[in-house]
Amino acid sequence: MIGTGYVGLVSGVCFADLGNDVICVDKDLSKINSLQKSIIPIYEPGLEELVRKNSKSGRLKFSTDLSTSIQKSDIIFICVGTPTKKNKYEADLSQVYSVANIISKNIKSFKIIINKSTVPVMTGDKLEKIISKKTKKNLFSVVSNPEFLREGEAIRDFIYPDRVVIGTTDKRSNRILKNLYSPLISKGAKYLNTSRRAAELIKYASNAFLATKITFINELANLSEKLDINIEDVSIGIGSDKRIGSRFLRAGPAYGGSCFPKDTRALVYTSKASKTNLSVIETVIKSNNKRSDLLLKRINSILNKKIKNKKITFLGVTFKANTDDMRESSSLKMIPYLNKRGAKIRYYDPSGRKREFDKFKNVNYKPNIKEACINSDLIIIHTEWNEFKLIDLKKIVKKRNFIVYDMRNIYSPEKMRKQWLRQHFVFLFLHVLFANGQMKSFGASAPAEVLFNHFGITPDRIASEATNLL
Repeated sequence: MIGTGYVGLVSGVCFADLGNDVICVDKDLSKINSLQKSIIPIYEPGLEELVRKNSKSGRLKFSTDLSTSIQKSDIIFICVGTPTKKNKYEADLSQVYSVANIISKNIKSFKIIINKSTVPVMTGDKLEKIISKKTKKNLFSVVSNPEFLREGEAIRDFIYPDRVVIGTTDKRSNRILKNLYSPLISKGAKYLNTSRRAAELIKYASNAFLATKITFINELANLSEKLDINIEDVSIGIGSDKRIGSRFLRAGPAYGGSCFPKDTRALVYTSKASKTNLSVIETVIKSNNKRSDLLLKRINSILNKKIKNKKITFLGVTFKANTDDMRESSSLKMIPYLNKRGAKIRYYDPSGRKREFDKFKNVNYKPNIKEACINSDLIIIHTEWNEFKLIDLKKIVKKRNFIVYDMRNIYSPEKMRKQWLRQHFVFLFLHVLFANGQMKSFGASAPAEVLFNHFGITPDRIASEATNLL
């Protein structure tokens, strides 16, 4: 496995767990030294345990020696980064091509070279040309095998995939790879053998479609808010249609992470290079870019444009739950914006402190929910971590008046309203009793109607006291 980023590390560890001998290679010596000690550079549930288990068994090794690792291996996976170039659309393939050059110098026997990195269509063709300059074509086969791993669910996604896509017309390679993936196929994964170019496009098309679903539900959320409709009801309603499906239909901030932003941009770049119109995907990108601006306008409105000196808490700052990935997270735009306008910001994320915010004054990481939320004016639920779903904010904040902005819709508005109404009613009930000196002791009992009449607890009185308090 060349590259120990998200894809390379998870895939390598999982292949080792299936009984294969795996070498994970990276040029970063400090990262390799850490991995040899089972110190994991990324946040992924269950990964550390698998690294320890398979390192101990001897099936999983880590190295910086790429040439030797290539020579020892039968199958070589390219899992390096393909970020967006500075033009903001074209994929940067320099790492892929650099690795291809090194591979070409170290082939002594037949190798299957698999591109697992997300790359534009025809990248495999270019790899084949690069390697064939120094290696006979009968000694290697270039295959496209895109990954479909979700951050935070990567291990499960690897072990129980919906499909395994193998892009090759080489029968020998196809046979070997079908055997490699046979433990997953036996669990129900669909094995799909396509052309190399088709496999490359499948990856981009999948991410673009999922990005479209997210953008679609976010735009419907805007409409639902205007019409006083619970977007979760809408999401469930359309997601229950088997033709549509419920995944990626959760309204929230703009989509981010390592895949959707760069892959939609790269797909549009490929379409323009091929003189083809992809107006739907272009619109998705534009709409997503506007999403963070819209949410910031909403925060302005919530605070009546009085942001200065407001205590604002962010619960979660990563682009999604169960990952430490900050790439293209909407918090990277929101927090600097609010900070610039004088807000005092605290944040808590289960994956830890984020160096991206260290340079900002009055932006502070807190180690737990309570410290992050106490005395806050506004609490923003930015990321849907499970531990945020059952919080009693009234107990934590210790402030009579504060606002919760649930960007992920993890709380039912109706349930929250009912819960807070009950709390407020109890408070007002007791306030009326004690404020007017009508209740001097506890212990008396009677039917509710009798007590209400005795103490003068009427709708008009409650309304009057509430008005006075306000």
